[in-house]
Order: sequence, then structure tokens, then C-alpha cells
Amino acid sequence: MTSWVGRTAAEIATAVQEKRVTPRAVVAEHLARIEALDGRIGAFRKVRAEAALAEADEVGNRSDLAELPLAGVPVAVKDNLAVHGEATRNGSAATPDTPAGDDHVTVARLRAAGAVVVGLTNVPELCVFGTTDGVHGTARNPWDPSRTTGGSSGGSAAAVAAGLVPIALGNDGMGSLRIPAANCGLVGLKPGFGVVPADIGHGDWFGMSENGPLATTVEDARLMFQVLAGTEITRPSGPPSPRRIALSVRSPLVGVTVSRPYADAARRAADLLAGAGHQVRPADPPYPVWLGTTSLAHWTAGTAVDAEGLDPRLLTRRTRVHAAVGRRFVEGVRKGERRERLRRRMEPFFAEHEVLLTPALARRGPAAANWHERGWLRNLLVNTNYSPLTPPWNLTGWPALSVPFGTLPSGAPCAVQLVGRPGAELELLGLARQLEILRPWQRTAPIG
Repeated sequence: MTSWVGRTAAEIATAVQEKRVTPRAVVAEHLARIEALDGRIGAFRKVRAEAALAEADEVGNRSDLAELPLAGVPVAVKDNLAVHGEATRNGSAATPDTPAGDDHVTVARLRAAGAVVVGLTNVPELCVFGTTDGVHGTARNPWDPSRTTGGSSGGSAAAVAAGLVPIALGNDGMGSLRIPAANCGLVGLKPGFGVVPADIGHGDWFGMSENGPLATTVEDARLMFQVLAGTEITRPSGPPSPRRIALSVRSPLVGVTVSRPYADAARRAADLLAGAGHQVRPADPPYPVWLGTTSLAHWTAGTAVDAEGLDPRLLTRRTRVHAAVGRRFVEGVRKGERRERLRRRMEPFFAEHEVLLTPALARRGPAAANWHERGWLRNLLVNTNYSPLTPPWNLTGWPALSVPFGTLPSGAPCAVQLVGRPGAELELLGLARQLEILRPWQRTAPIG
């Protein structure tokens, strides 16, 4: 009997379209794996077993089955995006346990493409921090369960890396897709501003947060991205044209350094891309000295808006402090002057270099611990020290992509980041595909 667990979304969709397997059989097999393994991983807050099987049957009976790009593909959804009939808890005890009346537009697009939502995944409270733990559970890295998946799309990343689903939906406000993707050996794409519908909760962190895919292959990430963006499904006809690529292993934040394993990974990736015909040279973006304070202001202000109307007694202390700090910045952040200033500062660099290649993280993810019970400053320092390289590109609103590349001394995945100009999502995916061919990665963790 053929097993569909561990297959890519593209492989599953093709098999369902050709009626070599039913959506129910695929979904049932993945639900069984979730039941067997998720107690050790903590990917899901809510598993929709009965509803998912019923929806799989509906997909199987669709008259357009052969045309659905995600026909019968099980998908996990981050628990800050509405799924019809399910509460959106956003990692908190303060949010209402009230079923959503409608799907978020990205969820609706996945369903229209034939995907089946098997569950909602764990997040840190209000999706604030880069570790996924809280009152609804702790998401652990399937490659090393003693370590966090990262956050805030940590449950979604854990689900994909453990082979519980082939793809998952998350979002990225300061690195929330790319951080867990890097920790868990996945492809994680933050699209540029306005490419995929955002509208998350109260807002989208002033235009900084974007919805995007987590996948084990570049092909799956591309497929899911095009479904989310509502564009025609295309496949590359060949390798990308030669690009001007800048390599930078410098941290954007003063006082934060990049560890050797991540810096070395970026250098090795640069060598491979140069060997593939791209023009690669070392060059650091003109990161301003005020980047750290600007990032902090936007990060905290986004939380302040999201916490409005919630009972502060039901929020954890670190979230209350984060929101309190952010309230003083909301009006200034809303004007967007610092983000516009950063974009203008970066534009000449990206006119000279079409793509920026950096390490994805500065060091491996911290322990899978109850960080939500610890102080705000301790959380702030831990998050900043291990992930300083992702936030600048939320501030500019430009596309950025985490790509698995090699392993850390612990044996867990390492990763690099590719950043491009507005509209460069497919270009970045093309470069990622070259890296995937030149330096293949193990798609899922050896668990189960």
C-alpha cells in the first residue's frame, strides 16, 4: 500500500487529480500521524479530524477535481487566521472562544484550490515572540525537541517538519515565517507588501505582516504562494538568469554578532551561486544605527494594537509589558516615516545588487521552555540575539525567503536568507531552487 505521508503537496495533488488516491485516504493517513506524534511535538492547538474528513469527501466529489492545484492536500493553518467554524485564539487565554463565521481570505483560497484544513497550529500569545509556547501548548523543533521551533509560526513549522502535513500557512511580522523555517529546515517565504492578502486580526502590524507558505520543497512553496497570491500557477522553465547578488554576514543590529555556523553557511551558499553563474560579491546593506529602536517601536506598537479590547488580567506578563511599551509608539509608527526612510536608504543598494544573501539566523533557536512565564526583558534579549536578520525586510515591506542550507554542529538544520526588491518573489524562489539542487536537504525530521 502506497503511503502519502512524507510526499510533497505537488505529488499528492497530482495523485488525487489522477484519481490514484482519494482525498479522504490522504487526509486520514495524515490525521493518524498527527495522533501518533503531535503529543511529542505540540504543533496543533486544534485538530479538526471529523471536519477534515468530511471536507476531504467534498473535495473528492468536486467536478473540477482534475484542475485543483492543491487537490486533497492536507494543510495546517496558523491560529491567528480565521477558519470557519473554529475559534481563533491567537495563543492567548484573553481571546474569545467563539467560532469564526468565515474563512480568512487566504484560507478560502487554499480551500478553493482543493486543500483540506486539518487543524490550527500553536503560536505564542498574540504572535509576539520568536518562541512558540503559552497557555495552549509548546511547539518543539522536530529535529531537536529540546529546542523551540521558533515563532511565531512555530506550530505550523513543526507540523511540516515532522511530516504531519506537507504544507502550512503562517505569517511574518518580524520574521515569524522565516525564523521557524530556518530552525526546522523548511522553505519559508515572506511575500512583499500587498502580494498576498494580509488583514490579520486588528490589522497587519501597520503593513509589516504578510501571510505566506511553509514547505519542505521550493516547488511546494511556489505552488502554495501562487495559490495564496491568486495568480496563475506556473512552473520555471529553467534556471534563473544570472543575478547580481550581495553577500552579507553582518548583523543589522549593533552589538549582536552572527555565529560562525550561520556565517559559514551563507558563504558556502554564495560560492555555489557564483559557481552557477551569478555575480556574487561581499557587500553590506547600509543598515542605520537607528534600526534597532525603530524595530522595537514597530514590534511593540503592533502588539499594543492587537491587545486593545482584551482583558489584561488574562494576558501573560511579557505580553502586557510589550503592549504597554508599544502604546507610546503607536501614533508615530502609524505615520510610517521611519519605514519610508529605511526604504529610501536601501533602494540604491538594491539597485546595484538585485538580491541580498545573508544568514537566516545569528544562532540556533533557544530551549523549548516556558518563555511566556519569564520576564519581558529576558524574552526581548533572547529574541534579538538569535534573530536580528529578519526584521529589516518587514520594515521595508520587501520579499524575503529562508532556505535550508547544511546543518549545525548539533545536526539540526542551518539556513540562509534571500532578500529581493518588490515583486521578486518568484526570482527568490528560483535562486532557492538552484540551492536545493546544488545542496539538497533532508525534507522532514527523523521522528516517528
